[in-house]
Amino acid sequence: MQRSDATRDDGTWVGVSLDVQDRHQPGLCVFSAGPQLLVSQLSRPVLLAVVDEHLHGVDFWRTDEYRTFVPPLRADVARALAGSPERWAHRFAQYLIDAPDSPLHEGRWLLSCESPLRRWRHTDTSHADYWSSMLVDGHPDGYLDWFDHSISWEILPLRPMPAADDSRVKAYRKQARDGTLPPVLLWWVSGLDCHLILDGHARLAAAIAESVDPPLLQLHRTMPRTDLAARTDEAVGFYEYELARFAQLRVVHGPTVPDGAATAGPQLVSRLHDLNTAQQPTWAWPLPGGEKQWRRIAREVTARQDWPH
Repeated sequence: MQRSDATRDDGTWVGVSLDVQDRHQPGLCVFSAGPQLLVSQLSRPVLLAVVDEHLHGVDFWRTDEYRTFVPPLRADVARALAGSPERWAHRFAQYLIDAPDSPLHEGRWLLSCESPLRRWRHTDTSHADYWSSMLVDGHPDGYLDWFDHSISWEILPLRPMPAADDSRVKAYRKQARDGTLPPVLLWWVSGLDCHLILDGHARLAAAIAESVDPPLLQLHRTMPRTDLAARTDEAVGFYEYELARFAQLRVVHGPTVPDGAATAGPQLVSRLHDLNTAQQPTWAWPLPGGEKQWRRIAREVTARQDWPH
């Protein structure tokens, strides 16, 4: 396991990069059986899902079997790490590494405070209204609507969100007001086209209750190292091609033609950054037993209710 800081070319911190080895299948795992998905934690069914045949969305059923792998976060630790996304990211990265029931498996990952969820809030919308709208309703079952919420990347809690007067939420509301609220840990799952809350249901509820922007840490897969090397070579090759093309133009048209570095250079920097940090699709393992096994699990966890309808 290798861990390092990911930064932009100007040195701006982006997140913690994790290079995981010798973990062939995670404890928190996505299984697939045709259009059906199963999220399982150490063999416990956590979330069942069925992708709509027209790809308009996903029916889901939560089992209340999810257990966070993050230990309770003490208030004195929250005060000590307040205002430092980097230190929080390294702490949560260690939790992910140490836990046998986290979603980490071999490959490269990024744990970052930069989330696309922040892009869509309009200035005339309160934090409470916005983040409430990003939460997917429904328990135990519900529907992720890809048609109405295209590219908004909603948040799907893995257990019911606690009320504003819940004792844990009350404690976190003070931290939200003080600016010491620990981050909410999200996991981007491409097969659901949304974020799952791995830890911080009560913290997110507190941020909504206080109408403040919740601190976030988002986990997603990034490009495998073998692919990264090849794609980096491609990007560098394109940069060199562009410089050679501009050099030929200068031979024909004279020195008034730029050398191309002012255009190709920033493009190369941007492409290399994206290659190193951009989201990659979530891995899903074939469910042993296939669709028959998925239907058996669905009958058990739904107590033979007619789901999906």
